[in-house]
Amino acid sequence: MKVVLISMPDVVPIIIHEMAVHMPGHGIACVGGNIDAEHDVYLIDLIRKRRNIRRYLTRTLTRIRPELVGLSAMAWQYDTCLKLARLIKRILPEVKIVIGGYHATLMSEEIAASPEAALIDFLIRGEGEEACRRLVNALCGKDRLEEIPSLSYKVDGTFVHNAWGGPLDLSTLKLPIRDKRRLTWGYHILNSKIELIETSRGCTRACTFCSMKHMYGRTFRTYPIERVLADLDDIYYRKKVRWVFIVDDNMVLDPQRVMTLCDAIIARRYHKLNLVVQADCISISRNEAMVEKMARAGFRSVFLGIENVSPKNLAAARKGDIVTASQEAVEICHRHGIMVIGGLIFGFPDDDEAAIVNNYQFLNTIDADAAYCQILTPYPKTEMRRQLINQGLVTNPNNLSRYSGLWANVRTRHLSPARLQYLFWYHRQKVLGWWTPSKRVRSQGKAGHPSGSMPLSPF
Repeated sequence: MKVVLISMPDVVPIIIHEMAVHMPGHGIACVGGNIDAEHDVYLIDLIRKRRNIRRYLTRTLTRIRPELVGLSAMAWQYDTCLKLARLIKRILPEVKIVIGGYHATLMSEEIAASPEAALIDFLIRGEGEEACRRLVNALCGKDRLEEIPSLSYKVDGTFVHNAWGGPLDLSTLKLPIRDKRRLTWGYHILNSKIELIETSRGCTRACTFCSMKHMYGRTFRTYPIERVLADLDDIYYRKKVRWVFIVDDNMVLDPQRVMTLCDAIIARRYHKLNLVVQADCISISRNEAMVEKMARAGFRSVFLGIENVSPKNLAAARKGDIVTASQEAVEICHRHGIMVIGGLIFGFPDDDEAAIVNNYQFLNTIDADAAYCQILTPYPKTEMRRQLINQGLVTNPNNLSRYSGLWANVRTRHLSPARLQYLFWYHRQKVLGWWTPSKRVRSQGKAGHPSGSMPLSPF
């Protein structure tokens, strides 16, 4: 069977010195890599074909003529996902379409009951590797749809939802696809080639704004160290790529494992390997020995979820009072030459203009090297969404295309959505100013030429 897996073209404008960052679609690469070898699998990351999507898909799908097309989408990408499903059905009317990812997982019941369900043949909820592998085999007569956990399929035009299959055993998963089956290329960070890797899945934290537990459950699972090294070898030696973004939701939850992994990477003697990761402030602040080994292993940058400096807001997010931990985490990272990107969230119920200014000033105080800030977003099925709706603070409950984290879909008790949106932008410019790369940043390579930000939708 011929299978094409497609990730969405929508991007959040991430601007570091006016340089766009394009990452490959790791989810479809993992799913594709675990489909049985007897099938022909192709990957398309539409982020690299944003200027000619209709022409590209018409030409490519007509040439390949797949029997199954898989689409992966977040909530804010779902409108685009439906547009693509319509286009694909026009190009190949007989093709089957399966949708997976966060939105299909969180909103499977709503999708199944919607008019757009006519466009969709299957839904995969949760981790997709095993369910998609078995779906492909079932379409070839080698498995049964009704026996595949986490799959939703149609009987007489109505969706039937099989029971959730639970978390996968990561030790059984094959490497993601990075070879010529990936039909798109050109992934980069600051003009350097970049690839993605995963060393663990899940998070045991209880943040109220996060929907991760619906994808993975409240679990933290790790790949075997040997599997991680094989993945790194694939990137470093075969792809000749030296920048690697670790997509783990919170890799540092197990500090001892991180140090073991770092020891293995150090022993591997990868020359000029640069690793980027995201982490929580508490784990970093309490484990300087871990951070020291991370630096020796090639970790160059860490995204820290600082979230907010208000104890009340942190309590609402169920983050605990992590202000001191945030300061200590930045200091420890800097002590070992690791760049810090600080993440803040604005728009909590009691936020006023002074709160916005205070949060941006905090980033200056702790000397964060860069900032990636968002507006509190009532993502589907989260506890935060329920709380905000109950307080009458969600002003856009339905247009999920605005749920990228950069649009105000809520009001506060002091600020309208429009005012929140404006102050979020204005005080970033006024307090943080134009980004001037620190010595730590400059030591990691030139930023290249300006390319500007990207719009959210290509349609």
